[in-house]
Amino acid sequence: QRIEGRFLLRLYVDSTGAVMPDSNFVAESSGYPALDSAALAGARGLRFSPALHRGRPVALSFLQPILFRAPRARGTTP
Repeated sequence: QRIEGRFLLRLYVDSTGAVMPDSNFVAESSGYPALDSAALAGARGLRFSPALHRGRPVALSFLQPILFRAPRARGTTP
């Protein structure tokens, strides 16, 4: 369908660096519900290095920008 979009996800990560299931949401929509759903589904499998506070791992939330781009045909310029 060649749909492209940019949006922000609010991710919640536990003290081990794992994305906490069912706690994330779209903070700024791309305008395409299918893209928003795909980004949320993909975020479930992400892992991060844990955030540290005074040398100890802690849970935190942050905004993650996501950009979906349609693949370009070979031989075309971006």
